[in-house]
Amino acid sequence: MQHHVGIGYDAHRFEAGRDLILGGVKVPFEKGLLGHSDADALCHALSDAILGAASLGDIGKHFPDTDPKWKGADSVALLKECKKLAEAKGWDLVNVDAVVVCQRPKLAPFIDEMAKNLGRALSLDRESVSVKAKTTEGMGFEGSGEGLSAHAVVMLKRN
Repeated sequence: MQHHVGIGYDAHRFEAGRDLILGGVKVPFEKGLLGHSDADALCHALSDAILGAASLGDIGKHFPDTDPKWKGADSVALLKECKKLAEAKGWDLVNVDAVVVCQRPKLAPFIDEMAKNLGRALSLDRESVSVKAKTTEGMGFEGSGEGLSAHAVVMLKRN
């Protein structure tokens, strides 16, 4: 059986007056992420990982920020579309593993909800979805509170 692995990365800066959405979960915080869509960096990293594993390019190719139709888009819906694109090329999603890197807010209370939400969106059981959160101990743009990043790895298998 053929398997492919894909990696994804996304980063957004914090912006006052926006909701902080990660993995489709609204996280209470005084700032949200700046972006054309809802700026859900976790979903964007997972989307890029899926598209990469299926050799389909990246999220910007399929949902460009120059297209007004994606303004304020729900990134969980975009993630589902990326899964459908991979399936149309003959791939099934096996599992996902992701990490969100930020100093604040503390994400531990929301990790399980994010993983469950992503599992529902991707039709994966809870054991096939891993979400983690890390700080940088004050280093870099994440540590200074300028923004956050997300990294993801997925495995696909031929259907």
